[in-house]
Amino acid sequence: MKPMTAWERVEAAVTGAPVDHPPIALWRHFPDDDQHIDKLVARSVAWQERWGFDLVKFMPSGTYGVEDWGAVTTFDGQANGARTVVKPAVQRTEDWQRVRELDVRRGSYGRQNEALRATAQALKGAVPILQTVFSPLTTARKLATDRLYADLRRTPEVVEAALRVITDVTIRFALDALAAGAHGVFLATQQGSWRLLDAAEFERFGKRYDLEILAALKGKARLNMLHAHGDDVMFDTLAGYPVEMLNWHDRTAEPDLRGALAHFPRLLVGGVNEYGALLRGDANGIASEIRDAIAQTGGRRLMLGPGCVVPIAVTDAAIEAAVRAARAPVAS
Repeated sequence: MKPMTAWERVEAAVTGAPVDHPPIALWRHFPDDDQHIDKLVARSVAWQERWGFDLVKFMPSGTYGVEDWGAVTTFDGQANGARTVVKPAVQRTEDWQRVRELDVRRGSYGRQNEALRATAQALKGAVPILQTVFSPLTTARKLATDRLYADLRRTPEVVEAALRVITDVTIRFALDALAAGAHGVFLATQQGSWRLLDAAEFERFGKRYDLEILAALKGKARLNMLHAHGDDVMFDTLAGYPVEMLNWHDRTAEPDLRGALAHFPRLLVGGVNEYGALLRGDANGIASEIRDAIAQTGGRRLMLGPGCVVPIAVTDAAIEAAVRAARAPVAS
C-alpha cells in the first residue's frame, strides 16, 4: 500500500478502512515547563518533530482548569508528571458558590490556548492536534477533591449550579481552542467509573454536561477523542458518546480492545500499557504488546496509544521501539 499521511491514516482508521500501518500517538506531561507558554510550545513541537506521531494530544498541566478558581497546585514528583492540588478551591459546601464565570482568554485557561496556537502554527496542520479538555465533573472533583461526592449527594442543587458554570466555561474554552488551531478536543472524564458513582449519579452530574460540550463542538471539530480514566469505567455509557475516538486503560481495565470492538463503532485508542514494557524499556515486550493489539482488532479501527499519559521516566529507546513496532507490523 502507498504510504499515507497522518491525516489520511487517522481518518481511514476512524472508518475502519485499510491503512498502511496503524496510527500511533503517545503523549506525556512536561512538568514545570508546562507553566510557561514558550517552554510548553518548545517541548510540544520538539516531541512531535522527534517522533512524528499520527496525532498530537496537546499536554497542558492537568490542573489548568481549576487554578483560575483559586486552587493551589504543585508538581511534587508524580511519575506521570501531573501536578497535584495542594489547596482545593472548594473546602466547604458554601465554597461552591465561588465557582463563577471566568474569562477563558485570561489566566490559566488563556495560557493553554495561547500555547496551543503557537504549537499548531509550528506544526502547520500536518497532523491532527487535540486540546485537552476536562469534563465538568472532573473539574469539580479537582476543585473539591473527595468532598465532591458528599456534596453531590447531600446538596445536589449546589453542585449542579457550579457544574452549570464550569460547563459554560469549558465550552467557551473548547471553542477558543478550535479557533486557535485545534482540530478537536481530548475530552477526559475521570468520574465515569462504577467505583465512584452509580448510573443515575453519572447521568445527572456527568454525562449531561459532557454531551453539552460535544454538542457545542458539532460541525466545528474535525476529530474528538473521549478518554475514560480509571478502573471499572462505565464503558457502555461512554461508548455511546458522539466522538470519533475512544481511549481507556484497555491493558489494565475491562474491556480489552477485542471486547470493545462491538461496543464502539469508530476508532479505539490503546494497546500500550504505559506502566508495563514501555516503562521497563523492554523492546521485545513492547513489540509483543503492539502485535497483540493489532491481532485483537485485525489492524482496523485501531490507533496505538497509552491508557493514559506516558510516565516521564520512559526512555527514548522505549518510545522508538513502540514506533518501530507500530510502523512495521507482523505480516499476516
